[in-house]
Amino acid sequence: MSEYVADEAYHVVRLRDGRQLSYAQYGDPDGFVTLNAHGGLACRLDVAAAAPTAELCGVRLISPDRPGVGRSDPQPGRTILDWARDVTELLDRLDVDRFAVMGWSLGGQYAAAVGYALAPRVTRTAIIAGALPLTEPGAFHGLPTIDRTYIRMSCHAPWGARLCFRAMGLAAAWAPRLYGWLAARDLGPADGAVLRATGFTTFAHMSQEALRQPQGVVEEYRAMVRPWGFAPEDIRVPVDIWAGTDDQLIDPSWPGELARRIPDATLHLQAGGHFLAHLYYRDILESLRSS
Repeated sequence: MSEYVADEAYHVVRLRDGRQLSYAQYGDPDGFVTLNAHGGLACRLDVAAAAPTAELCGVRLISPDRPGVGRSDPQPGRTILDWARDVTELLDRLDVDRFAVMGWSLGGQYAAAVGYALAPRVTRTAIIAGALPLTEPGAFHGLPTIDRTYIRMSCHAPWGARLCFRAMGLAAAWAPRLYGWLAARDLGPADGAVLRATGFTTFAHMSQEALRQPQGVVEEYRAMVRPWGFAPEDIRVPVDIWAGTDDQLIDPSWPGELARRIPDATLHLQAGGHFLAHLYYRDILESLRSS
């Protein structure tokens, strides 16, 4: 079963367990498939800006909403590795055999999980501004204060976290330019410049869609601190680690540590912040397509 809703630009598949999984597609519909794992407090729309570049590179970007995010049904208690099963069902339904996978920020963990679990089908993986497993000693404290706060609230006071995420979604809907401006101010100069270039209202629309299910966002933060189910050393596909030298949201040691621990990894340290993918979409997609 597949449904397309033009005004919101999303498709829907029904998984075997009855859950609805929503996704968007961008770029060349006949191109090489690259699966996108969206970031935290984001959704399938976070890669929409890459659509022209994907078309130019001959890439078909498939960007699903994770459970409880955007238009996808929730899956309480899920883990990072569980996502690989949903991806398998989606790509089987779309008759996709071989593909690459990319993930930004929190999505880097999910891209790693797909690369690990579906290695026979995955040609290459890109982890962009990603983190180490947060269950490892000291890793949790490498997160910015706001993420640590949301994780603690989601685990210990979920009702308060739901209220926060609901308020954020309403602010994005009612005052999109102000919402985008405040995000640009708080993220630092490099990422503020990216948000101004892409448009505050565009960012706010993505955030509004990402936050439409506050309890699902709570589950996103809970899943962040559950065990991956594998270690970076277990990934057996080629991996590109992309990181910005001006990223103020992750521990600066993480990209190099991931590149050291993943057996076939290449580190790409570039000028830019947490949103560096917007500056290097062509490089990222061409690298993924080349394998």
